[in-house]
Amino acid sequence: MLKSSVNLGHIAGIPVRIHISWFLIFVLVTWNLAGAVFPQRYPGWSPGLYLGAGLITSLLFFASVLLHELAHSLVARWRGLPVHHITLFIFGGVSEISEEPETPATEFLMALVGPLTSLLLGGLFLAVGALARGAGQLPAVLCLYLGEINISLGLFNLIPGFPLDGGRVLRSILWQRGRNLPRATRIASLVGQGVAYLFIMVGVWQIFAGQWGSGIWIAFIGWFLDNAAQASYRQMAVKNMLAGHTVREIMTQDCYPLPPTVPLDELVRGHLLATGQRCFAIVQNSQLTGLLTLHNIKKVPQGRWATVTVGQVMTPLAQLKVVRPDDGLWSAMQEMTEEGVNQLPVMEGGRLVGMLGRDNLVGFIRVHAELGM
Repeated sequence: MLKSSVNLGHIAGIPVRIHISWFLIFVLVTWNLAGAVFPQRYPGWSPGLYLGAGLITSLLFFASVLLHELAHSLVARWRGLPVHHITLFIFGGVSEISEEPETPATEFLMALVGPLTSLLLGGLFLAVGALARGAGQLPAVLCLYLGEINISLGLFNLIPGFPLDGGRVLRSILWQRGRNLPRATRIASLVGQGVAYLFIMVGVWQIFAGQWGSGIWIAFIGWFLDNAAQASYRQMAVKNMLAGHTVREIMTQDCYPLPPTVPLDELVRGHLLATGQRCFAIVQNSQLTGLLTLHNIKKVPQGRWATVTVGQVMTPLAQLKVVRPDDGLWSAMQEMTEEGVNQLPVMEGGRLVGMLGRDNLVGFIRVHAELGM
């Protein structure tokens, strides 16, 4: 998601990003408000007024979504969990918190504060809208609509289907009662899938009833929730599987070292094609200076391979994310996902001691899954 996001800035020290899908939903929401909702509710406005009201309402709605996610993030940080960023995307927003809460109480607080924030905002907008009736129709209309939509957002997120906030509240309660987080996650995920299937059935029913627009959208939300519930449970299962295991256990130590002066054509013909190795350590004076992968080579036209050296196209050491041999496999996998890379250099005492590849992780997970470990 990060590679398709635009940095918006920082709020309370937390980076805020907008995924490219957000622009699509922003346009759709504005178009729906300006072309359907407001004309039906308040006929007689000018086209420009409808458009302006739609734009302002959409911006304030997504600002409300941002506050919802910011509430999650601030509580998470207060409880000692690292918050990498907040991303707004097509379905609203998500707080990227790299660690699971350590206690049911933390999970409960983190999950509940988001819907409560939306409900509080909804109440405030409704109150301001009621007070603004005498100040003109437009301010009252915007506040009343934002009050309705924020209350709807808060109630929707309280649905007890994982990974919605209500599902996380349910998981925290099950976790507290059974003291078994994997089992609680499994039950909450199954409930989440049940909620998703209900959404899909309602959407299909509306489609057959002739309400194509709302039916497709509701079914799409159901499909998204089903995928999110399954993905959340798989993530928990993988985390439990990797718990207690370190990078040292699966790293490879055969990352072939090369001096930075080797031409690309010599590398391809003499090493890459012969060995199938896709990653090379670029070393000078016994010191790692960078890393060369197939991705770096593909950036250079084949006709220039004879004149371009590996040192010219490598990724310099200063730009590399590295791990240590005793780092946990789960944190290393998160680092790979966060950076969108397929391998990480393993450094110890300033020396390159190995490479951790995504294929190493996948193989480790597959074998453990097949053995039922």
